[in-house]
Amino acid sequence: MASSKQQGTALITGAGQRLGRSIALKLAGLGYTVAIHYNHSQTEALNLAKTIRARKGRCEIFQGDLFDPQTAQELIPRVYKKFRDLNLIVNSASIFEKSTLNNYNPENLERNFALHVQTPYILTAEFAKLKKPGQIINLLDTHIVDNRTDHFEYLFSKKALAELTKLSAVALAPDIRVNGIAPGFILPPKQTAGEQRKRLIKNIPLKRKGDLENITQTVEFLVKNTYLTGQIIFVDGGEHLI
Repeated sequence: MASSKQQGTALITGAGQRLGRSIALKLAGLGYTVAIHYNHSQTEALNLAKTIRARKGRCEIFQGDLFDPQTAQELIPRVYKKFRDLNLIVNSASIFEKSTLNNYNPENLERNFALHVQTPYILTAEFAKLKKPGQIINLLDTHIVDNRTDHFEYLFSKKALAELTKLSAVALAPDIRVNGIAPGFILPPKQTAGEQRKRLIKNIPLKRKGDLENITQTVEFLVKNTYLTGQIIFVDGGEHLI
């Protein structure tokens, strides 16, 4: 059941499935109107909207290809035209593709930076233009602190997003708070085999994978703690320490 106290409107990119979907449900439950962004996952976005409304929550869906900078630039005005109380952006849209520096692919680099850096940068700048108090949460990755090279362009772009998080926190203070969440082994790719899962868990100090609630609890913490900005919270069972 959604909270009866209206908190404003939250735009969540990539909200149709996985982490984005869980965050959307959490924020709707906290009393936010949810602007559900999706690109290709229309069925999932519609199902999410149906679930939120069944729980007495408020939401609207917005389609957009965020690999296109023009589309990214138009998204905030589109949402703000509908919801004048827009006060939270969650950048959760992501791709996760294997790549190495030895197999350099300019198109792969461009795609990763478009979605993980350029789009959050544009949305942050457009949000700031509203000249209203608010906050931004960027979804990162626990491996931003190490130098694994099997998802080279992905990790390169997520490291850049971490820097954008800190830079924009300073640039937009005191009106807009900007923080990041760096998930660890929460939602592995579907093709992750059982033995690979065991190896991944072996490298985690808490010796278990996390779950979606661990992420949504962190979102709630960041939303409610108004004295935090420029922080990156690792939700990874201690994996970033190894």
